[in-house]
Amino acid sequence: MAPRLQLEKAAWRWAETVRPEEVSQEHIETAYRIWLEPCIRGVCRRNCKGNPNCLVGIGEHIWLGEIDENSFHNIDDPNCERRKKNSFVGLTNLGATCYVNTFLQVWFLNLELRQALYLCPSTCSDYVMGDSIQEEKDYEPQTICEHLQYLFALLQNSNRRYIDPSGFVKALGLDTGQQQDAQEFSKLFMSLLEDTLSKQKNPDVRNIVQQQFCGEYAYVTVCNQCGRESKLLSKFYELELNIQGHKQLTDCISEFLKEEKLEGDNRYFCENCQSKQNATRKIRLLSLPCTLNLQLMRFVFDRQTGHKKKLNTYIGFSEILDMEPYVEHKGGSYVYELSAVLIHRGVSAYSGHYIAHVKDPQSGEWYKFNDEDIEKMEGKKLQLGIEEDLAEPSKSQTRKPKCGKGTHCSRNAYMLVYRLQTQEKPNTIVQVPAFLQELVDRDNSKFEEWCIEMAEMRKQSVDKGKAKHEEVKELYQRLPAGAGLSKCFTYLIFYIQQHPCEWLQKWLDESTPTKPIDNHACLCSHDKLHPDKISIMKRISEYAADIFYSRYGGGPRLTVKALCKECVVERCRVLRLKNQLNEDYKTVNNLLKATVKGNDGFWVGKSSLRSWRQLALEQLDEQDGDVDQSNGKMNGNTLNKEESKEERKEEEEELNFNEDILCPHGELCISENERRLVSKEAWNKLQQYFPKAPEFPSYRECCSQCKILEREGEENEALHKMIANEQKTSLPNLFQDKNRPCLSNWPEDTDVLYIVSQFFVEEWRKFVRKPTRCSPVSSVGNSALLCPHGGLMFTFASMTKEDSKLIALIWPGEWQMIQKLFVVDHVIKITRTEVGDVNPSETQYISEPKLCPECREGLLCQQQRDLREYTQATIYVHKVVDNKKSNGGTKRQKITHQNYIAYQKQVIRRSMRHRKVRGEKALLVSANQTLKELKIQIMHAFSVAPFDQNLSIDGKILSDDCATLGTLGVIPESVILLKADEPIADYAAMDDVMQVCMPEEGFKGTGLLGH
Repeated sequence: MAPRLQLEKAAWRWAETVRPEEVSQEHIETAYRIWLEPCIRGVCRRNCKGNPNCLVGIGEHIWLGEIDENSFHNIDDPNCERRKKNSFVGLTNLGATCYVNTFLQVWFLNLELRQALYLCPSTCSDYVMGDSIQEEKDYEPQTICEHLQYLFALLQNSNRRYIDPSGFVKALGLDTGQQQDAQEFSKLFMSLLEDTLSKQKNPDVRNIVQQQFCGEYAYVTVCNQCGRESKLLSKFYELELNIQGHKQLTDCISEFLKEEKLEGDNRYFCENCQSKQNATRKIRLLSLPCTLNLQLMRFVFDRQTGHKKKLNTYIGFSEILDMEPYVEHKGGSYVYELSAVLIHRGVSAYSGHYIAHVKDPQSGEWYKFNDEDIEKMEGKKLQLGIEEDLAEPSKSQTRKPKCGKGTHCSRNAYMLVYRLQTQEKPNTIVQVPAFLQELVDRDNSKFEEWCIEMAEMRKQSVDKGKAKHEEVKELYQRLPAGAGLSKCFTYLIFYIQQHPCEWLQKWLDESTPTKPIDNHACLCSHDKLHPDKISIMKRISEYAADIFYSRYGGGPRLTVKALCKECVVERCRVLRLKNQLNEDYKTVNNLLKATVKGNDGFWVGKSSLRSWRQLALEQLDEQDGDVDQSNGKMNGNTLNKEESKEERKEEEEELNFNEDILCPHGELCISENERRLVSKEAWNKLQQYFPKAPEFPSYRECCSQCKILEREGEENEALHKMIANEQKTSLPNLFQDKNRPCLSNWPEDTDVLYIVSQFFVEEWRKFVRKPTRCSPVSSVGNSALLCPHGGLMFTFASMTKEDSKLIALIWPGEWQMIQKLFVVDHVIKITRTEVGDVNPSETQYISEPKLCPECREGLLCQQQRDLREYTQATIYVHKVVDNKKSNGGTKRQKITHQNYIAYQKQVIRRSMRHRKVRGEKALLVSANQTLKELKIQIMHAFSVAPFDQNLSIDGKILSDDCATLGTLGVIPESVILLKADEPIADYAAMDDVMQVCMPEEGFKGTGLLGH
């Protein structure tokens, strides 16, 4: 099909030869494009906007081809949520609780701990009645042990792919949106669990934490003088190993146990010697637990920054760990095998993601636990390579060392769990207690019911989709009305702003509800179909229209009777005038070249002559009707009222043809430069297009009132020039700003100086420079410098400094001339007097009128309040560089703190407006924002972390992060100096900065600390 513009031209081509009064029904049908052939699917690639009979490319391909049943619904297969065979159950991440999920999976796969927890008596006797469970209420665990019991039972026998641990997390009072220190969580929870189980009567339950995780070591101090040993016994649940500077796990253990010398100020007080002596101190491992937890101290405190950071260094460890060389008592069984590796992915200590690689103690297979997702490793081997690849890259990244068989390297492992190796394979079969199994069965029943419900919903959606599919296929075949008129001729019109056929597309799109048909936006002023709306409408059969209107309603329904003859006739007239306009434009141009003789001419504005063709076109378009604002509505949405008012106002301000030579009184203007004479023939042509244009024959006189005003204006201009010249001659130094007195350096030849407002001087200078454009200044206006009580608002000291820009000093001789030339409302002067008989005598300066202290104080308070209550102002932050670190050449000197202050003073002498210099950036701030928030802005501008920023203003250090800028004295146009400490090596660690801006509270207020 031809493009839309071609179809538009073809629909109205007949208007070139047909006069408006000759328009017939055939012409009307051609204008409405009824005779255009419908497009054929496969031939037409997309919908034709200009063809109302084209119903291709409106979304029908979705329904007419082969249909995938999955496209009829957005419901996932419920079986995807079902637990896979011979797999484990995952845990939902509630926001930032992945660190909790990793430890729960590690503890669950400790069979001895799980068995002991199952043996722990439950307090749910009210919930369990006999051998059955109360169906009317859900089970709610009351204690931490009960929560763990229920979680472990679900992890063991649930049919779900993952379960929700929110009850357990809520019982501990953890913030699900804040990631915490995983190692600290492990310590605190083990302590809480041990304290809870210590109240149990069954020793297998009461002592399970000590039996599984508790070891013992001694701090041994040996006096170098007498050899006396002092032992301090201590229990441990994990060994905290420093990894900084090490590459192997065994090196970390050796450092943990190495001797420490106590010398100098750190000497040891020996009980035997009764004095301080040099000594050695070390840790001796006395006994090791069945489960050995090794905490790799990746998250350390950085003394320079005052915050935690992560050590992303590789540590090598083996799957078999022989601890016999490290224990004091040899000969026991101290060979351990790796059972779990806990991973932290990410370079920051305050963000990232926690996962766990755990070995199934029964099958010996390794699994990766990543919240809801659980992946089985191939070949019963631990595979950490992919986890290392997912780490954030940095410029200083070290190459991963090669690992031999049975060894691994990781820069993300933060905890290693080793189990004591035994000759026999674990045959422990942990049975879920009956009451817990009933709870699990009930949850499984709910899950199965949900699966059935989801499957039924999927089936209903599919059935509904298939029915719609058949309906659309059948109805789409009968949707076209065909070319030409017939009894079943019907229009369905819908207005859209971006894409045609919106209503039909929504009908074909099942995801969006179909609204009633709204044809109001396509009506003309005669309540019929507007011919200009054809490009945004479609024509359908009467059969399809009956179905649509009966199902969805709406209207008005547009049939063959809706074709508007009046609009077509008017459009024909306008088109013919537009075509004739081109010929008339050439004719008028030729007529304008001829010289007008006698009094036969007419006055026409030059501006109107330049744009008369465009004005005529716009006028014809207005007569044709505004296409974009038909009937004031678009698809049921009213036009923006404010935009309509603005457009109307602009239209009113635009001058019509020949109105550019109208004076304010409605007569011919007096300026001949703005108009020219045209011949009568040219005027007649122009009048055909602008019959209401003002007509001025060549003999018409100009406006008499304007002539009088012009004469008066010329006289006033002459008078103003004379006044300005007289005042300039009388006050030459004041006009040229030369030889001005200064209060800080009082002139010797006078004891009196007069004061006027600087505003008065500036306005007077403007008048003297341009007397014809500015009004003369009549009054001095000194009342602006006085308070309501008639007192002066400025002190002598302030007039020498900050208030000097508000006043102008006048010599006595100049004051006499000012009194003659201007009206003086108030006389303000300052007198110098000598006080005392001592030589040299003391000089005093007295103002008349005197200072009003109360109003002066109120003015200062208001000024200070304005400076400290700004809502949006610009300040400047300048980054200074130490001389030691600046290695630039002599061509460009780096600005330091001292020479920057000197530079600023120079700038102040030249101009009161701040000028930016190199290394300085402007920031928008408000008085009520805190210094901490400003530091974050500076961080984004200079890439300097808040804790590396040293800020100062006028020599004052800004250190209180909680204080507001107003209270710190930061006012608009202030310059803050930034001195940065050592920058962060890896910009990826800026993630830390955003976290440490908030105070770190850890597990404060949670159940782990007894709250």
